[in-house]
Amino acid sequence: MFERFVDAARRTRATTGAVTVLVSRRFSTVRAADIIVVLAEGRVAEVGSHVDLMASCGTYAELFALQARAYT
Repeated sequence: MFERFVDAARRTRATTGAVTVLVSRRFSTVRAADIIVVLAEGRVAEVGSHVDLMASCGTYAELFALQARAYT
């Protein structure tokens, strides 16, 4: 279901320029986003793609790795 949602959001963006906001705590879901915004204490802490945020080794990368360990 989520993959269908992502496909529909991307098609809508391509044809209308619409923006889809997705709020999630599951990093497997967040990973599909074009732009990820990490909030900490009510403020924007990090912004970027999954690849960019993993490379920065910040909060996103730390939490992604922590959650991934639970599934391995």
